Amino acid sequence: MEKTKFYDEAINNFYRNKEINSYPLSSLDIYAQHFGKVCKNLQDVKNLSDLAQKEKWENEMPFRNEIMDKEHVVVVTDANLNIVYASQNMFQMNGYESDEVIGKKPKMFQGKETCVETTKQVSNAIKNNDPFEVVLLNYRKNGSPYKCWIQGSPVFDKAGKVVNFIAFEKEVA
Repeated sequence: MEKTKFYDEAINNFYRNKEINSYPLSSLDIYAQHFGKVCKNLQDVKNLSDLAQKEKWENEMPFRNEIMDKEHVVVVTDANLNIVYASQNMFQMNGYESDEVIGKKPKMFQGKETCVETTKQVSNAIKNNDPFEVVLLNYRKNGSPYKCWIQGSPVFDKAGKVVNFIAFEKEVA
């Protein structure tokens, strides 16, 4: 504590005659927010890698690139389309916390204005174990609509069986 007192006095003396009358903590606040986001994203990368290992996925997925660089939301379902994992950045896109969607179907994000033809296209791709890419009108937790770009694909295990489906998502204009 004694050392802090001298530091505070030195900072006070330095800034006394300057136009800045406070400590430059706002930059630390911004850094802390960014650091917290990076830590959550890295945790998602680790959790998804653990899931891939547990389910014995045939191919590696570019989780780090998708989450860290592209800032995509990642949603993983089981073969029956029940959500088993959702990245933490989902909250920024639609207001749902990850744990609120686990065990539910992605259909929960759809509403009355969601295009039926697009959802049929997705359903057909899933039934045929084909990858797909669509823009779908989804709804946030508060009920407001947003356009969601979704790139989805089946995930096979090393024996060639579909064990999961994965979707990389992002809100688009």
